Amino acid sequence: MKVLFDHGTPAPLRRYLTDHAVDRSAEKGWEQLENGELIRRAENEGYDVIVTTDQNMRYQQNMTGRRLANVVLMATGWGYVRHRTTEIRMAIDAVQPGHVQEVQIPREMKR
Repeated sequence: MKVLFDHGTPAPLRRYLTDHAVDRSAEKGWEQLENGELIRRAENEGYDVIVTTDQNMRYQQNMTGRRLANVVLMATGWGYVRHRTTEIRMAIDAVQPGHVQEVQIPREMKR
């Protein structure tokens, strides 16, 4: 599966997604794109899933009918995210095109 991380997704998460081809928006020069344009470009380049920490994207962008799925991490810091890598992998594998899947990340797990 071809996965794109937006600018807020912690880069170390990539190491836990070895079954997927993962790119970061910054590597593509897309880190400054607005959400709608980012989604359009990701779809045009054949990405299957965008992983984001932008919790508002689902309300700002209509994903219905899209070829791209959206996985939203409900925290941004790697100290929190690293404890939920299994759940994130499962969400990426399960989410369907045009849908949004949130991954809950409790903040009390930082250490």
